[in-house]
Amino acid sequence: MNQQPTLNDLVIQTRRDILRMVHQVNSGHPGGSLGCTEFFIALYHKIMKLNPGFSMDGIGEDVFFLSNGHISPVFYSTLARKGYFDVAELATFRKLDSRLQGHPTTHEGLPGIRMASGSLGQGLSVAIGAALAKKLNQDSHTVYALTGDGELQEGQNWEALMFAAAKKVDNLIAAVDLNGQQIDGSTDHVLAMGDLKAKFLAFGWEVVEVTQGNDVEAIISGYETAQSLLGKGKPVCVLLHTVMGHGVDFMMYTHAWHGKAPNDDQLAQALAQNPVTLGDY
Repeated sequence: MNQQPTLNDLVIQTRRDILRMVHQVNSGHPGGSLGCTEFFIALYHKIMKLNPGFSMDGIGEDVFFLSNGHISPVFYSTLARKGYFDVAELATFRKLDSRLQGHPTTHEGLPGIRMASGSLGQGLSVAIGAALAKKLNQDSHTVYALTGDGELQEGQNWEALMFAAAKKVDNLIAAVDLNGQQIDGSTDHVLAMGDLKAKFLAFGWEVVEVTQGNDVEAIISGYETAQSLLGKGKPVCVLLHTVMGHGVDFMMYTHAWHGKAPNDDQLAQALAQNPVTLGDY
């Protein structure tokens, strides 16, 4: 009998998937994908309550919306390793006629994808709409979302934050990937956003900070706290402190790998730091 893979096994294999996907087409966004690997594994394997198979309406289960869609490699790997589609399809990433485009799309019907996300700043609004729909349907499940920290420089997010609090959208947990990096440099250099915790609180949200955002158990613990705050009249934000490029030493702590693929030697070096666990596609 095959032993059930651990969450750490899944984290390492997902890193390998990300690296190989962007390398094979010399295109994609490894930095943020690697930084959010532990989050996605925790979310899909421990935190969310999911039904078998995939239904676009998401009734009777938790649903997730990825707003910063450029980190699609980690999303695709997670969905494939969770069984939404064949792992072998990861080899089609960013190729012509693939369902696995650089930014997730819905028109090809890829299981697990509920919104197209490429233009930043829109995902939180969509998640709020889905959360309100669950309330109308008397569906007690939770809506989860992820945005990037640089993405919060988009004004639509702040309208959405204000709306969610005003309308008491208290079945929503929205995470912010706080890695401090974006395509043109650090977020502080491009457009400093100040004290995000204070801002979310001032906008009427509950806030949970996960200071170890690349630790699966810390993420799970933080989300248990976040879940305990649901249903009390306020939406919940999780500030997830992560490291861009986590798990590959030469990609960490820099914006340089936001949208840059490794060459052959760099791929070999990165894979050596993440020995195969479940088998490559």
